[in-house]
Amino acid sequence: MPVVHMASIVPISQSVGANRIVPTVAIPYPLGNPALQPEDEMEARCKLIEKALHALETDVTEQTVF
Repeated sequence: MPVVHMASIVPISQSVGANRIVPTVAIPYPLGNPALQPEDEMEARCKLIEKALHALETDVTEQTVF
């Protein structure tokens, strides 16, 4: 089953063997940014989710950071 590991610290994702890695915003807010206005934060979240969906659609043979 294909999965995407979304995490703030890419080297940890790589060390545990994740093959599809999407870097996120920050450790306390991986999919958000409280400094942004609500509309801008929603747009940023949508972009991360779209990136993760693209990663799921992509065939990979080795660890790939999107």
